[in-house]
Amino acid sequence: MKTTFTEDQRANPLIKDMEENLRKCVHCGFCLSACPTYSILGDERDSPRGRIYLIKDMLEMDGSPNPAIVSHIDKCLSCLACMSACPSGVHYQHYVDQARAHIEDTFERPLFDRLIRWFLGYVLPHPDRFRFVIGLSRLVRPFRSLMGRKLEGMIELAPANLPKAQMPVRSAVYRATGEKKMRVALMTGCVQQVLRPSINEATIRLLTRLGAEVVVPAGSGCCGALVHHLGKNDDALDFARRNIAAWIDETEGDGLDAIVINASGCGTEVKDYGFMLRRDIIWRKKAEKVSALTKDVSEVIADLELEDNVSAKLSAVIYHDACSLLHGQGIFEQPRNLLVEAGYEVQEIPGKHYCCGSAGSYNLLQPDIAIWLKDQRLAEISKLGAQVIATGNIGCLTQLATKAALPVVHTVELLDWATGGPRPY
Repeated sequence: MKTTFTEDQRANPLIKDMEENLRKCVHCGFCLSACPTYSILGDERDSPRGRIYLIKDMLEMDGSPNPAIVSHIDKCLSCLACMSACPSGVHYQHYVDQARAHIEDTFERPLFDRLIRWFLGYVLPHPDRFRFVIGLSRLVRPFRSLMGRKLEGMIELAPANLPKAQMPVRSAVYRATGEKKMRVALMTGCVQQVLRPSINEATIRLLTRLGAEVVVPAGSGCCGALVHHLGKNDDALDFARRNIAAWIDETEGDGLDAIVINASGCGTEVKDYGFMLRRDIIWRKKAEKVSALTKDVSEVIADLELEDNVSAKLSAVIYHDACSLLHGQGIFEQPRNLLVEAGYEVQEIPGKHYCCGSAGSYNLLQPDIAIWLKDQRLAEISKLGAQVIATGNIGCLTQLATKAALPVVHTVELLDWATGGPRPY
């Protein structure tokens, strides 16, 4: 792709990186058919190729971007299906994240939009704040239809009741049962520990049962993905540094074989810490070490050999690929293989894989597109005959569960059940 950046612009390391990335694009169009928003809206400006052009134009013009460009970029899910489809290796994830940061720095949104985005960045990454807001949402739920489309959608997604944690997960060391095969750190996350504490509980039970010592380090928390996708790059880096500091302390103490993440959106972010902090001379090496150690929980369970611990064959399962796991981390086989080893019959959703519409805070900011995608996904699921839907990301789980006729659980909860844990639904 031809670019017309000035030499002064190219002196900016961010522009230099983005130019090198976008020049890989050869306009082939393979990304179009993979893109959910293009499939819905039919506008090439709402496709990866179209957004690449728009972002290039935005950066070349410099200054505050055109509101129309911002609107098209805002509609991007960051599902990263385009990266799986691209034959030229365009790293769209980095490209769109950097574009969002540029918009955040240079564009003044309408007041209501600014307040909504500030509110999400202030509340969602902090479990205590999020739990408090969920409580407040119950009071205003009867009046949600009077509050506008976005606020109504947010209240609809808020659960009427929060599940109670059965095993409060806090800074601690959980010893392996029997022979210790590895020592891992578990990221407990932010939204997940409020909406579905049973996922962390199941992860600890399963990993310790399989021979892993699990440590939850003091100081680790939100991965930063939620604010990163809002364009708040500095906030995302602050979250990254806090987590890195907590995990590096563990590697320098008793050591770590892996950093385990059971929310795939977080895993995609943490595996990218090395890139995010590549120019920070203090944190770069530590960030690279953390990214190299980070694994999705399915990768770690596969290493621990699940099959010897399985007790019985259970129900048929529909497996939904979280985009951040499938496209962001390239993980397809491990969750399916583990479910089969645990005795489940895994059913594949027919048709082409598309995002469910969750995408971090996307379903809160772009509710109409998110609902359409969810309905399409559930329509395909309804053609199958299974007892439960499994997925590897809290966002997908929450999104699908708002309307699914079947219970929706995390893959690790089913694996825990099959090896002696409680029934998750």
